[in-house]
Amino acid sequence: MSVTIKTPQEIEKMRIAGRLGSEVLDYITPFVKPGVTTGELDRLCHDYMVEVQGCIPAPLNYCPPGYKPYPKSICTSINHQVCHGVPGDKALKKGDIVNLDITVIKDGYHGDTSRMFLVGGDSNCSILARRLCQVTYECLWLGIAQVRPGAHLGDIGHAIQRHAEASGFSVVREFCGHGIGANFHEDPQVLHYGKRDTGIELKPGMIFTIEPMINAGKAAISELPDGWTIVTRDRSLSAQWEHMILVTESGVEVLTLSANSPARPDIVANILP
Repeated sequence: MSVTIKTPQEIEKMRIAGRLGSEVLDYITPFVKPGVTTGELDRLCHDYMVEVQGCIPAPLNYCPPGYKPYPKSICTSINHQVCHGVPGDKALKKGDIVNLDITVIKDGYHGDTSRMFLVGGDSNCSILARRLCQVTYECLWLGIAQVRPGAHLGDIGHAIQRHAEASGFSVVREFCGHGIGANFHEDPQVLHYGKRDTGIELKPGMIFTIEPMINAGKAAISELPDGWTIVTRDRSLSAQWEHMILVTESGVEVLTLSANSPARPDIVANILP
């Protein structure tokens, strides 16, 4: 595994790209409401990234080995869709939950982040949907709270798995967080399950994503015929949150924060400074 340590100049570019990615989510938030199509959300985000931010939408035409080019600028994963949902004519309705996954490229560097949205507001979503989204957000931040020099990748996965399973949910195994920089996906792979004190040791200058995918039912997944969209095999709800983080000399810096990012959950109040 070849993990690159980012230079101070690269880190500063990643700070900018990360903030811009989060600002796309800030911008799109008021448009995520009943009746809007995922295709319209994609168009709005694309235009904002390109025309306002001067960014490149990283997913558009992204083509890893074994895949056909991704046809849109963002991913929109609704209800039982786990990740990589392709925007289209599907209209959101009250009570849906949807993940919007944004990755921008600014000055050659990537900013990657995602958020869950409860369509029509909390009161229109089921107790299960609200709880799943909250627990998944807590899982993300409990993973972030493990990051410091000398810790190990397994510490992140262990914290996420323990909280998800203690809450009665399951962790998707087939997809994980990843290193990121000038490339969309780099080493290391950041699993969302595992054992403490295992995996590579974290060192200052590493940048990677933490992006747990948590299912209300079983962990098993399937791929739809579009070649991209991943769904839960039992059609149970799935949620995901994502931040891009930097290992600092003293701990961790979250690079994908912006003015309207959701607040940290209370569960990490006594863990993170």
